[in-house]
Amino acid sequence: MHRKFIALIVSLAIAITAISAAPARANDTAKILGGLAALTILGVVVHRNNKKKRERAQVTQSHIPQAPLIHSVRPLPPQVAKYDLPRHCLKAVKGYPANAPLMKRKCLKRHYKHADSLPQQCQITYWNGERSRRAYEPRCLRRNGYRFAG
Repeated sequence: MHRKFIALIVSLAIAITAISAAPARANDTAKILGGLAALTILGVVVHRNNKKKRERAQVTQSHIPQAPLIHSVRPLPPQVAKYDLPRHCLKAVKGYPANAPLMKRKCLKRHYKHADSLPQQCQITYWNGERSRRAYEPRCLRRNGYRFAG
């Protein structure tokens, strides 16, 4: 758009300069105006041709099937990954009301390196029929920001 505007201004400036420098004759003025009209028509034709080419290019590009983008999965930063508990440590426990699932403490010690930093208010003691055991209540852990991953 800017190029066309500048081209129009330059062509008008050349035409005015030519008109003012030579004695005014109707024959020369008609030739100059005819030349300007021809340049304008030529500019319009070129502009429409470029516009059609761009439209064709957009149509052909929109019908090309795109391969799905594969994003590489980056590991979570340590301060976030700390809150992902191993799901396989969540087991249904005999002796706990309604055989509800609990996070086994021994499993967490083996498979989760931040087991000592789990909230103490989520730790419970239950009787399994032989002896008392300790585990963590999943609902309490979720309320404290922990997730079960894996």
